[in-house]
Order: sequence, then C-alpha cells, then structure tokens
Amino acid sequence: MASTDHPTNVLVTENLALVGYHVNAMLARVPSYVSRSDLVSAGHLALVRAARSYDETTGVPFARYAALRIRGALVDELRSMDWVSRGARQRARRVTTLTDEMTGTLGRTPTREELAEAMGCAVEDVDAARGDAETRVLSIEGFDGSIAETVVATGMGPEESLLASERLQYLGAGIQALPERLRHVVEQLFFHDRPVAELAEELGVTQSRISQLRTEALALLRDGINSSLDPQLVPTAERPDGVAERRRRTYFAEVAARAATAGAAATVQQVPTQRFTPTATHDEYAALDARELAVG
Repeated sequence: MASTDHPTNVLVTENLALVGYHVNAMLARVPSYVSRSDLVSAGHLALVRAARSYDETTGVPFARYAALRIRGALVDELRSMDWVSRGARQRARRVTTLTDEMTGTLGRTPTREELAEAMGCAVEDVDAARGDAETRVLSIEGFDGSIAETVVATGMGPEESLLASERLQYLGAGIQALPERLRHVVEQLFFHDRPVAELAEELGVTQSRISQLRTEALALLRDGINSSLDPQLVPTAERPDGVAERRRRTYFAEVAARAATAGAAATVQQVPTQRFTPTATHDEYAALDARELAVG
C-alpha cells in the first residue's frame, strides 16, 4: 500500500477542515494580534498526533477525538503567546490600582516604600510588579492596533479570554437544551430574580420542590458543559444503558450541537442575546457561571 494511503494520512487528510474551523472560532474570540499561522501550525500538529494515537475500538468518532486534541493544542499555543504569567499580571494590576487609589488620597504619586507598606510586601516586590507591567506594555506596543485598550478592557490574556468565552457559549447552549420545566426554573430564578416562593406558587409545587429542580438543572448543566469541555469530569453512570443515562447523553449531544452552531454563526459576545434566550445577557450568563456551576 502506498504511504499516502496509510490510515494515519487518511485520517489527517479527511479531517483537515477541523483545524480551520477551530482556528476561525478562536480567532473570533481573542485579540487581533494573535497569529493565525501559529494557531494553524499548532492545530495541524495536534491533528497528526491525534491520528497517530487514535484507537477506533473506543467507539469515539475520530472527529470528536481530534477536535478535543486540536482545541487543547490551540489553548496551549495561546498560553505560549502571553508575555507574563497570570500571577505577574495580577500583581501588576494590583500595583496599578493601588497607585491610582493612593494618588487620589495623597494628592501625589505614592513612593515605592508607601506602596510596599500598603501591599504588605517588600519594596523589591513592588519593583518586580512594575517591571512585569512595563514588559507587558512594551510587548503590546510592538503590534499594530489598539491592543493596549483591549488588554485593559478585558483584564485577560488571550488564553483566559478564550476559555471564559467558550464556557459562556456552552452555558447558553446548555440552558436552552434543558427540559422545558428545568429551563423555566433556571431562567426565572437566575435571570429574572424571581423568589422561590413566588415560582413555587406559579408552578403549583412546594418551595422544596423548586430547590430540587434547581439542583437537578444545575447538575445537568454542569455535566452537559463538561461533556464537551472536560469529559473526564463527567461522573460515570451507575447504569450506562439505563433510560436516564440515555436521556443525559441525548442532552449532552444537543448542548454540543447548539454550541457549535452558535460558534459558527457569531462571536461569543453576540451569542447570548442573539442565539439563546432573549432575556439573558452576556453578564447574566457569566454571573450564573461564577455563582453556581463551578464548571471544570
């Protein structure tokens, strides 16, 4: 058999479009300075590695397996593009914020010693934090466009921005895929701030039952999101062939399909108000995610 017909080569050739799809989806969510060619290279390498390690006896479709590997490789590539660590960014932001606050209070720029005392650290730590901030600004200014404004506005690097946006996209898809009763409870409690007692009266059930439905909905949401983003976090069913587990798997598939459709149609910033429920905003999805789901 010719080398070009090797199973690995066939899998790579037939699924090259996966790389382009996931690269395009990520580029819609990260700052403009992120290099497309770097992402494409990382995606192609991940596709090849996925083809070499794929075991068809697992029953997992190759396209799904490869998509997870490609997405992970792209996130790693985004991480490598960032200039400083998350901790360094946080320290630099803290120094900047504290400097602004003390300037307003003192009527002058605080000294290094005053900043160190306010932060409860050594003067050398203040200098290091300022150095991280300056390094990041100089790196940003090396690119065209208003990148500095983007960084200040988001407070996130490309990796963090991508992950947060992707999770919100799946959260919106997960809510819309919930069974009608569970979806109604989630929307009314979290997006309309309805009291539990009021909702219980509307549905003709006890307040305890509303709490049960809320817990059931959030657990299903969490597993539905993790089934696509972090499959290892989804608990193993006691009865894999049972009716309840088949329904859960159907729900997981619908969440993935809705999220993929939304990602192809619009950027994450547009998705919550245009693709999902008209009453929930991007910030409300983020609030629900932060308060209740603890996904991943």
